[in-house]
Amino acid sequence: MQFFVGNDKTCVIMMSLGNVQLRNNLIMAPMAGVTDRFFRSVVWEKGAGLTVSEMISAKSIVYANKNTYKLLANDADIRPWSVQFFGHEPEILSEAIKRLEESPFDIVDINMGCPMPKIVKNGEGAALMTNPTLAGKMIEAAVNASSRPVTVKIRKGFTAATANAVEMARVAQESGAAAVAVHGRTRDQYYAGEADWNAIAEVKSAIKIPVIGNGDIFTPEMALQRLTESKCDALLIARGALGNPWLFSRTLELMQTGNLPPPPTHAEIIETALQHLHAVENCIEMRKHICWYTKGMHGSAEIRRKINNTKSIPEMKQIITPFLTPPICSA
Repeated sequence: MQFFVGNDKTCVIMMSLGNVQLRNNLIMAPMAGVTDRFFRSVVWEKGAGLTVSEMISAKSIVYANKNTYKLLANDADIRPWSVQFFGHEPEILSEAIKRLEESPFDIVDINMGCPMPKIVKNGEGAALMTNPTLAGKMIEAAVNASSRPVTVKIRKGFTAATANAVEMARVAQESGAAAVAVHGRTRDQYYAGEADWNAIAEVKSAIKIPVIGNGDIFTPEMALQRLTESKCDALLIARGALGNPWLFSRTLELMQTGNLPPPPTHAEIIETALQHLHAVENCIEMRKHICWYTKGMHGSAEIRRKINNTKSIPEMKQIITPFLTPPICSA
């Protein structure tokens, strides 16, 4: 079910996945080592309609791995949110979902697009693009085990020669998925080159369940263009939000009013970075985030050099706090 604002029905503002109502159709993509509890809270505050956990191994849930369970931590007021699973054994995925039946999340997502070698070599992630039959069994197992809607993340294909996103999307639909997200790159592209949004549009025209487009969304203007041209129902925003969670709020305003709000000031960016530091308190983890936040600022290369050599949160704060007040340029 989809809801439209204004007369332009190319831009869905509100939507639902199964019985779960989203507040808008801009979704924060799951990213390993990035979309932790606090990062999800930042993008939620900045307008994301749905957030997704880092990838969680179904097998690790079944074997009660404590570190895996930590990935399920979430702020109570950030709802709805989705938990993304990866694996290659339908019965293990089914058991993992059943074990989390009482956990406070809203959507089950299955990763069939991760290109990383350690995932693919186990027949998981994007490797499932080469085995639509097994992919269908995985989805059916999840749907049968879950009281929540099940969504699926796929790619254009494993290789250009074997691109089969339409086939995989049809398998997802026939297996009971509530929606399918499509990254417009093949597995062998990883994140290089340009995302193929024509492939995403082909999926949209081929199936009836919602299609979520993913790939190369770095500006509000690009987000609007992708929605308009592909006719997909929602966007999955990934790297474009790194250090720039305002991409959500600025895109929403552009979609709702036709006006593009100004980008955040350097002070707003640094304030958010300091809040992030205060919440995470993990120096190693925060190095990449601070580099993303300060990208493009005057002196950002020097900031990166210093940040990547810091060994404490107080030292990090000391480095970036002066940027709350931009330097005064002499005449």
